[in-house]
Amino acid sequence: MTNLAEKIPTRTEYADVAATYRKAIGCFGTGVTVVSTQWRDGDWGMTCNSFASVSLNPRLVLWSIQKTASSFDAFMGADVFSVSVLAASQESTAMQFARGPMSERFQGADTVRGDNGVLRLRSGVAWFECKRHQTVDAGDHIILIGQVTDFDWQPTEALSFWRSQFGAFDGQIKAN
Repeated sequence: MTNLAEKIPTRTEYADVAATYRKAIGCFGTGVTVVSTQWRDGDWGMTCNSFASVSLNPRLVLWSIQKTASSFDAFMGADVFSVSVLAASQESTAMQFARGPMSERFQGADTVRGDNGVLRLRSGVAWFECKRHQTVDAGDHIILIGQVTDFDWQPTEALSFWRSQFGAFDGQIKAN
């Protein structure tokens, strides 16, 4: 058996430590979401794969936003947000909300305004309406923790992101 520690170079042996770290983090597959809010009479949205459940009681979720993101002030200034978990068929939606001017991100998107006043995607795997519970300063990001005020889901395949590539969680459960 090969000793894994002998095969993996230490971080100081990499020419570009930041790029290598990003590749290492990319080995952890995630789901893909669109987070949205309303701020200063405008709708704001962005693609996010840092979404996670925090607590069942009370119902809390989290996601993080880079401090240099174009929508940072909007999400920090708003008290509510929505999270739409994307379906496997929504790769183009993920890309639409990942870049470009905010004025174009919601164009053509099938949305509905939730009870919290925030637009969310009508289709997808699940959605969560949240009010901000807490923020945590974490390096070059802020972690937003939201208390879920409403939610729903449907049994469809979710969009995944792994090693900088989109894919799908196929819903197959592996036998032991």
